[in-house]
Amino acid sequence: MPFTFSRSTDPHVDLSSLDAFNEGAPFATFDRMRREEPMAWSEMANGDRGFWSVTRHADLLELNRQADLLSSAKGIRMEDQTDEEVEARKTFQESDAPHHRGFRALVSKAFAKGTVAQFEDQIRAIVTDLLDVALAEGEFDAVDRIARRLPMQMLAQIMGVPQEDGPFLVEKGDALISNADPDYTDFVVDQLDGDAYRMLPFRSPAAIELFDYANGLLDRMDAGEQIGVLNLVREPTSTGARMSRDEFRNFFCLLVAAGNDTTRYSISATIHALANDPALLRQIQAGDFTGWEAAADEMIRYASPTTHFRRTATRDFTFHDKQVKAGDKVLLWFMAGNRDADAIADPYTIDLTRPRNPFLSFGQGGPHICLGMWLAKLEVAIVMQELAKRLTAIEQVGEHAFLRSNFIHGIKYLPVRVTAR
Repeated sequence: MPFTFSRSTDPHVDLSSLDAFNEGAPFATFDRMRREEPMAWSEMANGDRGFWSVTRHADLLELNRQADLLSSAKGIRMEDQTDEEVEARKTFQESDAPHHRGFRALVSKAFAKGTVAQFEDQIRAIVTDLLDVALAEGEFDAVDRIARRLPMQMLAQIMGVPQEDGPFLVEKGDALISNADPDYTDFVVDQLDGDAYRMLPFRSPAAIELFDYANGLLDRMDAGEQIGVLNLVREPTSTGARMSRDEFRNFFCLLVAAGNDTTRYSISATIHALANDPALLRQIQAGDFTGWEAAADEMIRYASPTTHFRRTATRDFTFHDKQVKAGDKVLLWFMAGNRDADAIADPYTIDLTRPRNPFLSFGQGGPHICLGMWLAKLEVAIVMQELAKRLTAIEQVGEHAFLRSNFIHGIKYLPVRVTAR
């Protein structure tokens, strides 16, 4: 019997709980909400203000493009933050136009599709090296040996930091964005008093060490050194604005955490699928298979590593007959949209040649669409290509475990056994 990706069947999961995704994504809950209450109000288990949930694909597209109605400037996670905390922790991701547009334009040059395509050889070399080690073992944790290592090694090259710093950055990035999971941090955010760290990204003390690392990069850049793509964000925007040192440190934390984790969990979902459906491996091993970009899109849709982004209503409005008030939190559950049968045919099935795939894993349709999407797609595609070349078989040999988080979702442990060609 194959190991199912998600084991959650409860149609009434408390989405505010950090344990809501421990058994996999609560798709039964999202299915019910789309069917019965597409604009649903939820209370917060921890006593913070409640929030609205948007779960239908068409609604997500409609609301995500309305940045004048739903602002990112009050935070992008469901937790409450004071104005002081928002200001201390913000990056351009937690901002609206024109501030967001100006700084995004600087960084987007480095992550454009054509630029990323030039990294194919480097990505393939990293994947080949990782597989040389893993396949020789025969049985291994695919997350540790492949999915966790590739994104950070590639990101280190793009950022221009030493490869030997990669493990440190992965460790601190995990502690930051996975701050609710005791496997990744000693400071579990909901189990300890976080007031001392409330001004830091994700309320995590790991940010202190990442800030120190970023300070060293800032000093080198101030001295005239060119460091990967990082100098780009310190250039003036079209309006003459410059990123402050505080903003750069926060941006660096975001780049390390988000740039690594979301791709990691897309890769782990991909390997999970191949290990549990031999027909998928045979399909990509066929000599006439060429649809690698479509296959990567499908696996990233299936993985849906970023579950939601929070927005804040700038004014009162009515949606699906519900009265949303100015200041209300509105959560855009992109993961739910990726399983909406009204937009994506047979959404619980992996179809690597899906002719139409309007998936939302990157926040498509809105101004905050993921900067690193082309890099993530290329990395997933190359992992699939290299596995197809080198494997006769792959199977899951033990239970997988999910990250403890209701913001980033994915498999953090995946034991597999392989037969190499």
